[in-house]
Amino acid sequence: MGFLSVFGSPGSRRRPAQPEHRPRHQAPTGEPGARLQDRPSPAPALTHLDETGAARMVDVTAKAPTVREARATALVACSPAVVAALREGAVPKGDVLAVARIAGIAAAKRVPELLPLAHVIGVHGAVVDPQIVDEGVRITATVRTADRTGVEMEALTAATVAGLAVVDMVKGVDRAVELTRARVVAKSGGRSGDWSRAEEAGSTGGEGGDGRGDRDGGTGSDARDGAGA
Repeated sequence: MGFLSVFGSPGSRRRPAQPEHRPRHQAPTGEPGARLQDRPSPAPALTHLDETGAARMVDVTAKAPTVREARATALVACSPAVVAALREGAVPKGDVLAVARIAGIAAAKRVPELLPLAHVIGVHGAVVDPQIVDEGVRITATVRTADRTGVEMEALTAATVAGLAVVDMVKGVDRAVELTRARVVAKSGGRSGDWSRAEEAGSTGGEGGDGRGDRDGGTGSDARDGAGA
């Protein structure tokens, strides 16, 4: 046999297989080494959307009324000069804390007019407590009801509108005044049970704390969503 018949033509030699190129930071989805962040996450269920994706008001007719409570906080950050004026009662527009307190209570009763999918429920108790602190004015709002869904949005609305009232009262003195840190910090009652933020654990200030200190415990909310309420 000739030389070429034994070893084949130069173009017929098989080259060694090259390894598949993959970025070092990403393993193929489905393989044991795949990173969790590379895998698609299931979309959360939004109870205010129907099966076609259209907005809807959740039907809570079948639910029994129960006692529920929610607490929310907000901070109006002011300059040191404004904080001093607040403590001395020297703000030109008058009693800032009294105006904020009344504004927050009134706002808690107007949530269905502000949020189009919110239920009309009874606000049977509302306490708005503005306190002067070194940073400005810290507002705590606690709302209670005996109804079919929770009052987280009422508490949050009360805290934020009370904060807006403070801003309105001091903005002529401090143009940089800021409303910030508005959030629900605790809720109790309803099918989903009690919940509070971790930093609220063991807190004795204000009303409505449940002391669980579990940021992710339970479903986290039963206000207006009809799920877990």
